[in-house]
Amino acid sequence: MDISVVIPLYNEAESLVKLYEWIERVMRDGGYKYEVIFVNDGSTDGSWQVIEELGRRKNELGEVHGISFRHNYGKSAALYCGFKSAKGDVVITMDADLQDSPDEIPELYRMIKEEGYDLVSGWKQKRYDNKLTKNLPSKLFNATARRVTGLKLHDMNCGLKAYRQDVVKNIEVFGEMHRYIPYLAKTAGFTKIGEKVVQHRKREFGVSKFGLSRFVNGYLDLMTLWFLSKFGKQPMHFFGLIGSLMFILGFIAIVVVGAMKLHALHIGVKQMLVADNPYFHLSILSMVLGCMLFLAGFIGELIIRNSQERNNYLIEKEM
Repeated sequence: MDISVVIPLYNEAESLVKLYEWIERVMRDGGYKYEVIFVNDGSTDGSWQVIEELGRRKNELGEVHGISFRHNYGKSAALYCGFKSAKGDVVITMDADLQDSPDEIPELYRMIKEEGYDLVSGWKQKRYDNKLTKNLPSKLFNATARRVTGLKLHDMNCGLKAYRQDVVKNIEVFGEMHRYIPYLAKTAGFTKIGEKVVQHRKREFGVSKFGLSRFVNGYLDLMTLWFLSKFGKQPMHFFGLIGSLMFILGFIAIVVVGAMKLHALHIGVKQMLVADNPYFHLSILSMVLGCMLFLAGFIGELIIRNSQERNNYLIEKEM
């Protein structure tokens, strides 16, 4: 099979028939063997009934498959299940709201197959969203993501992407990490990541399912991914180093406080009690925090040592 199109959706019943017919036309014109996998993320508007109807349509080149959740788990869960089911050599993801154009599929497919990209991310250079609530926060978010991840992508969270099958089978999308799939691919060893300017269309039906909270959550998820990629398998390198430095600084400070008190007593100068000195308490606090951080790193190492995933490495070739 040439292409798997994975479409996560939540309450998009009005757009599904038009979207599928558009995809079907593009695939027929290109002569691709394909499947469309609709992942219904707990919709309450009859989306699943529309998917069932589309699944009954006969098509020589393509198939329609559906996955339906009992509950709204989020886009990451939908993509994870869609990736798990995908059989195509190239996997395309797109949103169900008709803001992504299926006409982009042939070029995305060509870039994967002919130019050898592992992943190609869309870039909606010209957007029709509200500039204040979406465009500006999105630009700030993407600028931060580029800085942290080292990936020079203008629109990391674009729903329209293409992947080699190896990529989607070797990354785990969880929580709300769908925003950072290119970074997940990079940390898994898939480094040939490209970008393509794609068309952004105005929403025809319904309203956006994402609010401003996604940007706050996005920054927190980015920090989580950065930490896991850097220290996920060596937590002691992070906690142990910082903890040791804090303990040493606290110990030096408390020695200085004690030495100053002894010196004052030696020369007969009246000075406050050591226990009344604020620097004494700050020194003790620093030493206690240093011990706690060191122990956190130590416990993290014990957990890693007993994890079944500790030796889970991606092997590209073997003889």
